[in-house]
Amino acid sequence: MEEKLSSYAKSSKPSPIQQLSHLAQRCNAINLAEGFPDFSAPSFLKNAAVSAINSDFNQYRHVQEICDYVAMNMKDMHGLEVDPLTDIVICCGQTEAFSAAMFALLDRGDEVIVFDPSYETYEACIRMAGGVPIFVPLDPPLWTLNQEKLMKACTVKTKAIIMNSPHNPTGKVFGLDELEMIAEACLRNDCLAVTDEVYEHITYENTRHISLASLPGMQERTIITSSLSKTYSVTGWRVGWAIAPACIADAIRNIHIRLTDSAPAPFQEAALTALQSPPEYFESLKQDYESRRNLVVEFLDGIGFQTHFKPQGSFFIFAELHKDYAYSDVDFVEELITQAGVVAVPGCGFFHTKFPAEAYQRRYVRFAFCKTTATLTAAFQRIGQLLDSSGHLKLFHSGNVPDL
Repeated sequence: MEEKLSSYAKSSKPSPIQQLSHLAQRCNAINLAEGFPDFSAPSFLKNAAVSAINSDFNQYRHVQEICDYVAMNMKDMHGLEVDPLTDIVICCGQTEAFSAAMFALLDRGDEVIVFDPSYETYEACIRMAGGVPIFVPLDPPLWTLNQEKLMKACTVKTKAIIMNSPHNPTGKVFGLDELEMIAEACLRNDCLAVTDEVYEHITYENTRHISLASLPGMQERTIITSSLSKTYSVTGWRVGWAIAPACIADAIRNIHIRLTDSAPAPFQEAALTALQSPPEYFESLKQDYESRRNLVVEFLDGIGFQTHFKPQGSFFIFAELHKDYAYSDVDFVEELITQAGVVAVPGCGFFHTKFPAEAYQRRYVRFAFCKTTATLTAAFQRIGQLLDSSGHLKLFHSGNVPDL
């Protein structure tokens, strides 16, 4: 029956993350791969959801008050004037908001620029909507954006530029100079920008997240997507939103209703509580994640990884394999699972440009630190059993050939 499948379904293969997850389950590995917390959501938020369930919020629901609070937060954080009645669409998480945006924007053959490495869902959504992803590589090891590469990638077919900051998988936060490059590309080529800002509240030290829409001339050509998932440790609640100019928001809303109709009703009610969180909540969130980040970076540096810089945002570390490790990221992660019982993500799953000369695309591993200190410590202890007398991983020795 395979001939009955669509061309996209036939060409879509499991990612390295999906393939290795089965091996990790068989080995009962500690999960430092997937980007979801293994600790509780805030009690005030859980109580709000329970109260909503007990109050029988069980049917399709579109809670306008969420839009009111999202609009107020955009004003407070970025100085943006957003009309909550026309410019905001509540969706089933950021992923559905992004998907609906792609279906609203793209005709077959439209080109969409995506920075590489990137979260794999972007490419899938673009292709399912009939678009053509055009990948612009960020330059390692600091993952900087090259203006010449960006401008060269823009054509008369370019419909949109995708921008994720804070960035998954690298932990990079795009600075003002890079945002100005993207804004110039959009304005010069009369194209839109679609941003993924789910980690907007998770930045470190003095790094500040700047929304691309806040730059001159960009609010009217930017679609912002975000959600509750990362900020409130509720990745399974599926409450997110798209913010866009009214005519685009209306198109996204119509598509969203046809895809899923509404986000989960009781969790929409709880979102009203979340979106009124005091500044102290966000400060505590940053401090907690920053301490975990520092702990993991120090450990990885100590056992031979090259981290190059501490993540500026998100809860991922994109670490480069030791220079003496002669095999790929996938080989390393397989070894880490089978020998230490710890799973991370091979970086190749985030790269899409196919240049044989770019060996760095098989040299990175992503570790998620959105885990309890107990989980991180247990992972360190397991990995510690594989250290040599110098404190480096035996896996990094060039003579240690993976046998899988």
